[in-house]
This record gives sequence, C-alpha cells and structure tokens, in this order.
Amino acid sequence: MTQGQGVTAHYEAFRREYIAGGLSRDMLDDSPLRQFESWLEQAVRAGLKDPTAMVLATVEEGGMPWQRIVLLKGLSHGGFVFYTNYGSAKAAAIAHNPRVSLLFPWNELDRQVIVGGVVEKMSVAESASYFITRPRESQIAAWASRQSRPVSARALLEEQVRSLREKFGRGEIPVPDFWGGYRVLPERIEFWQGGEHRLHDRFLYRRQENASWTIEQLQP
Repeated sequence: MTQGQGVTAHYEAFRREYIAGGLSRDMLDDSPLRQFESWLEQAVRAGLKDPTAMVLATVEEGGMPWQRIVLLKGLSHGGFVFYTNYGSAKAAAIAHNPRVSLLFPWNELDRQVIVGGVVEKMSVAESASYFITRPRESQIAAWASRQSRPVSARALLEEQVRSLREKFGRGEIPVPDFWGGYRVLPERIEFWQGGEHRLHDRFLYRRQENASWTIEQLQP
C-alpha cells in the first residue's frame, strides 16, 4: 500500500429497525432527573452490562473536543457525579472550559440520554466519603496512577502498585489530594427513544432561570 492510500470500508447496509417502544409527553416526568432515574432503573433491571457508563465530552484548551467513558457514581445536589484524578487530561480540560456533555448510550433499549451542563468540583468531604467505600485495590490504583501522563512500560506502573501495597500495609489508605469528584449540573437533558422507520422520539428539557424546566419535542 503506497503512502496516502487507505482501506475503504462500506457500512451503508448496516441498519436495523428500532422497535423497543415509543415515547410521548404524557410518559415523561416533569423533572428530568426523576425521569433519568426511572430510565436508569429500567436499564439496570434489563440487565445492561454497564448501565452507569457515560461518555464525557470536554473541550481542550486548544479547542479540540475529546471524549472518554467514565462511570456515573450518583446524583447529588441536582448533578451527575463522577470521580477522577485532578491531574488528568479531562480535569485540565474542565479547568479550561467547565461546559461538558454526557451521553448514556443504552443501545439495547434503543435509548440514549444526552446531558449538557457545567461542572463543579465536589468538596473534599464528599470525595473522601466515596473514596473509603472503594475496593482497596482501587484506592491503591488511584495513588499509583498519574492519569494521562506518559509511561514507558506497564511494568513500572505495576511496580508502583506493589510499592504502595507495602507502604500502606493493612492500614487505612488516605484520600489522595490529587483525586476527587466532579458534579455536572445540567442545563439541558435530552431523552431519545428509537422509533420505527427512523421516526425517533426526542424530548428536550431546558433549565430556566427560576430553576424550573421546560419540555419540548424535537423532530427525529
């Protein structure tokens, strides 16, 4: 293959009908957070492998958007909570631009939820409250990894983990000062339900200045 040539893949025929069910305004809760909790509970009951997995999209200082999957760890004070290393690429992007987007891709249910909002850092006490509930190996991993920084070999990271196991022994593992939680405070939330013949149902909640929500249906 010469330089500049690539492999052309054709995906035009990859399609299916969305038949899991429709969505109408009278099926929706007036609160998007209660509606989200209802859909999340249904995703859990349906046996989805990772129902709390969400795609977090940020914008880097240079203007490049970037995405990664993180896990939702709860709804707190009206926001979507996740935890990470404060030295990570996502944390740097959030510090530059706190406006982010979340996507819950519940494909097995022909559903997705899209959240747009502003991130705030959670308190040390809130982060510590969650950290102590994590498995011990996950606590050690939080200490061992300088997330998003280069590493020349995985063996170096594994050696750091072994060293930390010896350091902490059987004692309590403190919360790293470079690790903690973020809360995404939503400004808009869209609920998407796949429909037959690509006539999908979409409803968008928008937060108003008085903290109330409006709901409008969008064309597919």
